[in-house]
Amino acid sequence: MRPPVAHHHPAGGASRRTSRLLIVEDEKRLALSLAKGLTAEGYVVDVVHDGREGLHRATEGTYDLVILDIMLPGLNGYRVCAALRAAGHDVPILMLTAKDGEYDEAEGLDTGADDYLTKPFSYVVLVARVKALLRRRGQGAGASPVHVLGDLRMDTAARRVFLAEDEVTLTAKEFSVLEQLVLRAGEVVSKPEILEHVWDFAYEGDPNIVEVYVSALRRKLRAGLIRTVRGAGYRLETAP
Repeated sequence: MRPPVAHHHPAGGASRRTSRLLIVEDEKRLALSLAKGLTAEGYVVDVVHDGREGLHRATEGTYDLVILDIMLPGLNGYRVCAALRAAGHDVPILMLTAKDGEYDEAEGLDTGADDYLTKPFSYVVLVARVKALLRRRGQGAGASPVHVLGDLRMDTAARRVFLAEDEVTLTAKEFSVLEQLVLRAGEVVSKPEILEHVWDFAYEGDPNIVEVYVSALRRKLRAGLIRTVRGAGYRLETAP
């Protein structure tokens, strides 16, 4: 029998649709503190304290965002995130960890997480990250533009990328970086611009993380598709 999930509902009866968040965090005091704060921000928040239950809730529930700790009993956050992505769930995931370092960040993002926050963190920063992820998700829910550049085709609503006739599987962050380049194809897009649009202004990690994702895109797509403009940024070539 599964343990009951803790539900936190915002005060008042707003008529607009309220975003639903799931917190998967085994530090109960931290989880309940975050839930209380985010509820005050107007979100409906559910809390669970282990990885297996978090995976179950995220799979069965209709959430707009998951805040997922990495060090969890049952299943760790990496495995929960990877399982959700493998099952086709595109819910935004913000990973929390007490670890620090590029290896941990790369591993977390490569499993399909959308953002990463190292403890201890500022609550104001966490709220900014949550709002940025929800805003990007909302922007993707409108029209379904398909961008075609030579043999590269990108559907920003279905979140699918094709090179010639082959579909290319990208992580959430890889897709977002490519999207910024596609939307400004032929122009130079600076590293700070990519960080601002993909990681948002509150990102405090290594800005060289952009290079990591550009390198991954080159491996998955075609080496010459994304050009480095030294000292300026990156440019997606428009020629086939």
